[in-house]
Amino acid sequence: MTAAYDSPVVLDRREGPYGEVVLRRHGTLLQLIANGCFLMDTSDGRSERLLVDAAYDALDGRSTPDVLIGGLGVGFSLAHAAQDRRWGRITVVEREPAVVEWHRDGALSGITAGALADPRTKIVQADLVTYVNETSDTFDALCLDIDNGPGWTVTEDNDGLYSPAGLAACARVLRPGGVLAVWSAEPSPEFEGTLRNAGFRQVRTEEVPVARGVPDAVHLAVRPG
Repeated sequence: MTAAYDSPVVLDRREGPYGEVVLRRHGTLLQLIANGCFLMDTSDGRSERLLVDAAYDALDGRSTPDVLIGGLGVGFSLAHAAQDRRWGRITVVEREPAVVEWHRDGALSGITAGALADPRTKIVQADLVTYVNETSDTFDALCLDIDNGPGWTVTEDNDGLYSPAGLAACARVLRPGGVLAVWSAEPSPEFEGTLRNAGFRQVRTEEVPVARGVPDAVHLAVRPG
């Protein structure tokens, strides 16, 4: 029997502030599960890298821009940003203490060890919704990867992030001309409309084909200058 058909093995299971989080291994892959909902694994990472690259490209050559990444996950977005010396400060907001620990000294450390050692990197343990409403800091780009998409959130608490009020909070932490990039497990024309109604400009969607089913998507929008 090949590794692809092995049964998943739970490496750690924690009761976090927002419910159960599980790290498990399935063959060669590491997987994150939250409250029984599959979040992501280490199989690919193309769409997470696109999330970061598309945000940078949309900034039109802004010098050493600062980026806020919402969600640490398996670490692909952080690792990719840290490999790019064009970024300035790289701030990651992650609300699950267990996920942060798994990256610092657990099974996920192999993905992000270099990024965590980078002096540009800062990890903030907080709920992103609360953070964007309360922080006094601002950024050139905000990359959101905390859910499976605007219509498929991990917890009900995250729904508000994609509402007009939530998007206004996202715009508040962006500098004029800053870019909001939102990862989604599928394209959402409805969310594009919500972005436009919230005052964002240059709204568009980039798709990443997957082996089966609908493509992953990155929704991009610019805060007016």
